[in-house]
Amino acid sequence: MYILHINGQDYETPHDKKLLRFLRDDLHLTATKDGCSEGACGTCTVLIDGKKVKACVPKISTLEGKNILTVEGIDPEEMKVYEHCFAEAGAVQCGFCIPGMVISAKSLLDTNLTPTRAEVKKAIKGNLCRCTGYKKIEDAILLAADFFREKLEIPQSPTALHMNEHFKRIDAAEKVNGTGIFADDMYLPGMLYAKCLYSKYPRALINRIDVSKALEHPDCVEILTKKDVPCNKIGHIKQDWDVLMGEGDITRYVGNALAVIAATRAEALEEILALIDVDYTELPAITSPYEALKGDAPLIHEDGNIMSRANLVRGNADEAIKNSKYVVTRKYKTSWQEHGFMEPECCVALPEGDDGLLIYTTSQSIYDVQRECAQMLNLPKEKVHCHAPLVGGGFGGKEDMSVQQYAALMAWYTRKPIKVKYSRQESLNYHVKRHPMEMEFTTACDENGRLTAMKGVIIADTGAYASLGGPVLHRACTHAAGPYNYQNIDIFGMSVYTNNVVSGAFRGFGVTQSCFATEMNINLLAEMAGLDPWEIRRRNAIKPGDILPNGQTADPNTNMEACLDAVKDIYYSNPYAGIACGFKNAGTGMGKMDVGRVLLSVEKGNVHIRTSASCMGQGIGQMALTEICHASGLDPALFIYEAADTIRTPNSGTSTASRQTVVTGEAARRAGEKLKCALDSGNSLADLEGHEFFGEYSAQTDPLGAIKDNPVSHVSYSYGTQVIILNEEGKITKAVSAFDVGTPVNIGSVEGQIEGGMIMGIGYGVTEEFKCENGYPASKFGTIGFMRADEAPELEVILCQPKEEDKLPYSFGAKGCGELCMIPTSPACAHAYYRLDGVFRQSLPLKNTYYRKK
Repeated sequence: MYILHINGQDYETPHDKKLLRFLRDDLHLTATKDGCSEGACGTCTVLIDGKKVKACVPKISTLEGKNILTVEGIDPEEMKVYEHCFAEAGAVQCGFCIPGMVISAKSLLDTNLTPTRAEVKKAIKGNLCRCTGYKKIEDAILLAADFFREKLEIPQSPTALHMNEHFKRIDAAEKVNGTGIFADDMYLPGMLYAKCLYSKYPRALINRIDVSKALEHPDCVEILTKKDVPCNKIGHIKQDWDVLMGEGDITRYVGNALAVIAATRAEALEEILALIDVDYTELPAITSPYEALKGDAPLIHEDGNIMSRANLVRGNADEAIKNSKYVVTRKYKTSWQEHGFMEPECCVALPEGDDGLLIYTTSQSIYDVQRECAQMLNLPKEKVHCHAPLVGGGFGGKEDMSVQQYAALMAWYTRKPIKVKYSRQESLNYHVKRHPMEMEFTTACDENGRLTAMKGVIIADTGAYASLGGPVLHRACTHAAGPYNYQNIDIFGMSVYTNNVVSGAFRGFGVTQSCFATEMNINLLAEMAGLDPWEIRRRNAIKPGDILPNGQTADPNTNMEACLDAVKDIYYSNPYAGIACGFKNAGTGMGKMDVGRVLLSVEKGNVHIRTSASCMGQGIGQMALTEICHASGLDPALFIYEAADTIRTPNSGTSTASRQTVVTGEAARRAGEKLKCALDSGNSLADLEGHEFFGEYSAQTDPLGAIKDNPVSHVSYSYGTQVIILNEEGKITKAVSAFDVGTPVNIGSVEGQIEGGMIMGIGYGVTEEFKCENGYPASKFGTIGFMRADEAPELEVILCQPKEEDKLPYSFGAKGCGELCMIPTSPACAHAYYRLDGVFRQSLPLKNTYYRKK
């Protein structure tokens, strides 16, 4: 029997296991998060005898006689300071890493109340964050030091809330103190644990699946195979994704599931899986788009190996290029990128009523989960009730189903609660990635450096399934020419099936890749025309009334020139500074349905905010609250933000394409204005008890290829310029973003999104590498190259707001920023290294830099 002293109490257990598993599974102290179980991420950090330790590392047998402290054991008065400071600094986004950050902060502040920023960085270097870029977490810890040292009083919250202000997020406290619930924090009576058996090979014929020995395992409750799936094809847009593969099928990638098992103990899952006998005939895998396009290539899907095509033609690019003074043609190559969200995929499903299901899951849209799980089970959608716990990051990687279909399937068969969770390695191996792309771009300008034309071909590797490959390819093409004023454009793109890991949505959505190519070509044109890189961009920058390369007229809120002007001095004052520009749409656009919805209900003196828009950390609740308070004038303390739920919250679409701030923000504004009208009519809030106020906004756009002079592809665009500064060693010392994102809703949230995007973009450019070799993922979480706090450079964000009269007429002028923030980063990095060593790099991640030596 082992005795552990945890948070001032003694606990006994006869089982020697990892401390993390004891804390979570036995004691249900779930503030200690399981981000990787590999000692790499720091989400499970606890204090042992005052020193920070990752709870996934030590076994219980080594900890007897030691004092263990988790977030739940921090004194409540001390915790109030952390809650205030982390919220005040804007340090909390998805929140999954924050309890671990608080423990690391406490380990520092318990002995040093006058830390430097460098000391704070060192204290949290073992804690990964994928949302924030670390700056605001460091600010929060420094602020907490001030509060503890000076014994400061926590101020009262303001009673009014408006756009373009600093304000503590509505969801911050529960994420700091660890009481907020993520899917993996749920433990239900009688809950079973489920897991899939995945294909041994990227491409193989399945001859036989024998589960007989596995069924004999004492902990095995059920094993389901393809024959048990009512409808075996699902998919986010194109229904091509196999739920399970069976005998006679040919696998498409190593993430194909062959069986799903349920057990009484999570520890028994691997034992049971090992007893399933599968006989394969291994087949040659197709691991590049060029192989897939060969005439004799086998079909990965019955409808062919070309998943989608996109073509944008305006003017006469060939003629304009022929008549241009300067022409550059180069080839570029980008690779996969791992999302690296801190919360691995998890789902808990259970029976509801006699013939329904209740699903709790991390996802970017509960209505997408409802639709796909109902389709798989051949159920009416209303029989599948989906509820969103907190979501620990997404960045596009949680748009597709991952574990939800298996939890739902097993819960449907067993009529018991089921939890399915990816291990971190399974998450790396099986969920979608950023699309690798190979591009050939030709860009031309006249003798004065005015851009005249561009022509390009993009080949994208979409992997084994479609996922979001179609829209990603469209965005790569429609944004390929950059935020510049020229009209002769000819872009053709193909997204091709292979037996590689699936590529899907990822922050930037294809624009990240094509921006790299265009911005690099522009640097070469600048040299040929005798201009510097800042000057050629300023000369061609899109401005109100100009026509974007995709044909859309630039709105009065277009503020690209101001972004360039804001970084001019910074760029010129640093000899090894790289510069790049980018732009990104907000909204689904392209003629597709794009609707935001918010329902306000007055209940017991409070106003409930109800929308299904998924918060992955970007702050949907605070965005909606701010829009509503700005419109209604009510005290923000009167509002309750509800978690997304298919029964309680109206469908506001997927959190993707930087759309929620514009479309759901406008819906929130409209609901808030209806509430204000009711109050202005002489009603008190008490008089409105039981009343509901509904806001809806539908963004009207034109489809790709619309026959009109200036089609409206998207309801709005954000614009920006980034500068990356190197020292003489080639280390990135500072990153600066000047962005036009319209009116900031919450200044801290906008800055935090941009800061996090800059660090993610630097990672994409120089430090991160996800490897998929011959169809087999070959990367570990701890060695991909995610930046840590002590490696992150200084970050500066400059917000360039249009004039009040020019602002977007929706959502009080707010535009999206969550994707734009990393689009220009990698070409700015490449340009900085070009200025440092004269080497023109044409592939990502950049080779032979301070970060990636030969």
